Amino acid sequence: MREFSLPALYEVPTDGNLTDIVRRNAAQQPEVAVIARKVGNTWQDVTAATFLAEVRAAAKGLIASGVQPGDRVALMSRTRYEWTLFDFAIWSAGAVTVPVYETSSPEQVQWILSDSGATACVVELDNHTAAVESVRDRLPALKHVWQIEAGAVEELGRLGRDVTDQAVEERSSLAKADDAATIVYTSGTTGRPKGCVLTHRSFFAECGNIVERLRPLFRTGECSVLLFLPLAHVFGRLVQIAPMMAPIKLGTVPDIKNLTDELASFRPTLILGVPRVFEKVYNSARAKAQADGKGKIFDKAADTAIAYSKALDTPSGPSLGLKIKHKTFDALVYSKLRAVLGGKGEYAISGGAPLGERLGHFFRGIGFTVLEGYGLTESCAATAFNPWDRQKIGTVGQPLPGSVIRIADDGEVLLHGEHLFKEYWNNPGATEEALADGWFHTGDIGTLDEDGYLRITGRKKEIIVTAGGKNVAPAVIEDRIRAHALVAECMVVGDGRPFVGALVTIDEEFLGRWAAEHGKPAGSTAASLHADPDLLATIQSAVDDGNAAVSKAESVRKFRILSSQFTEDSGHLTPSLKLKRSVVAKDFSDEIEAIYRG
Repeated sequence: MREFSLPALYEVPTDGNLTDIVRRNAAQQPEVAVIARKVGNTWQDVTAATFLAEVRAAAKGLIASGVQPGDRVALMSRTRYEWTLFDFAIWSAGAVTVPVYETSSPEQVQWILSDSGATACVVELDNHTAAVESVRDRLPALKHVWQIEAGAVEELGRLGRDVTDQAVEERSSLAKADDAATIVYTSGTTGRPKGCVLTHRSFFAECGNIVERLRPLFRTGECSVLLFLPLAHVFGRLVQIAPMMAPIKLGTVPDIKNLTDELASFRPTLILGVPRVFEKVYNSARAKAQADGKGKIFDKAADTAIAYSKALDTPSGPSLGLKIKHKTFDALVYSKLRAVLGGKGEYAISGGAPLGERLGHFFRGIGFTVLEGYGLTESCAATAFNPWDRQKIGTVGQPLPGSVIRIADDGEVLLHGEHLFKEYWNNPGATEEALADGWFHTGDIGTLDEDGYLRITGRKKEIIVTAGGKNVAPAVIEDRIRAHALVAECMVVGDGRPFVGALVTIDEEFLGRWAAEHGKPAGSTAASLHADPDLLATIQSAVDDGNAAVSKAESVRKFRILSSQFTEDSGHLTPSLKLKRSVVAKDFSDEIEAIYRG
């Protein structure tokens, strides 16, 4: 199939903007908890009425400080209550939010604030303030910097005491559906990040249709979401705005270091995350079972869960014997895994990278269904996702209702719909190229099945062509290899080479446990075990598993274990954890050459 569409389930209000959500919630359901914020170790509910009052107070301070309609206001912070508060306050002042990753370097901060022409900036911590101040002489438009941890909320509250509610109402009503809501700078795997202009219409079409299509997951007063993704990433914004539209309770945590503890305390009914989160849950549970001498039981339980899930897709369903085994393992294993995920949830939505069919079946088999989706910054996050009642594991689902997916003659995925971005800020050439013929050209390669379910098979610009002329999409095999607990990152190489190879980095979190189990010295590192035969054999098994997903010509023949990691700080990953392939290829050229020597 070359094209598929679904009718819209939500009508975008032409004269409205995202501040309408906050006012509507306060007017219709003032006592409903729309947000929970962590104070010490306690979650405190914030009602719709209270949230509106706090948004208005912050907006008054912005207006009093001279923020004008259409001004860009930057927001640099970890995920926390105040991020959401300021996002809606900026819109309520008639301005446009410009997110900045809290891990950004001063140079990156300078580029985003300069290119967007930001007149004000809200930061979280001292080091964020320092980063902005270090480049402030190159930011002539920047007039104000407020720091959350230094009392920004209180300061703006004092500044805006003389601004009336009516003034805020007038500002809040200025923006219409087609006006800019935010400029989200793409992660930038190559070159400078581009500012992607997303309108109020983009978010209404995106979040409104998701909420309606997944309505059982967004029941007011019953459902809740825990947000731990960075809000500078468009997926994080989706997780922030969709619950507000429902409305259901939204909780926020700054990172995933203590995620299992946060899940246990907040107990969300819905989790929106990236595959690495679900991989960690699986790998940690398996490693703990092995350490407790229950590894064989866990593996049998995992195999049973996968078989049970696969049987759900057959006309006859699971056999009686499989049902009995599944019920036994539910008591022994699955219930404990669901407890790790908070204990109340039955669904998760995963995006950002492929989850893999094995993990998809595993989680559905334990009673926690992970619905895969696909999207880009330019599509305001999800442009396709699996519906809760018609999941096809291994696909990224059907188009967002109200949008169209088309497969071009060369296999590229093209998009059309109200959720798409308006333009690249200050970059008409790139805008014209990306939106040629009224369709957004994603750069991804994919296929549509007879029911309109999309599979992503690779990136157009990342296709490797071997010396023998074989086209290889690296994502397929990389994702399979990366699923192994010991593998942190994997990058397939082989462009113009006689065969396909791979660079592999080791996950330090699991290395210590593996080393102890295999009799290696305490404190062993990837560098010290670089040529260890046991480690090489373990990684070879991960590579073999990856090779099973592709043809012989596409399979990895040789690999190199690197002593270091691919990180954002090292310059090898974007803030959204995508590989900067050209940078990796340049920095590890000697390792790549070693693959092909001899």
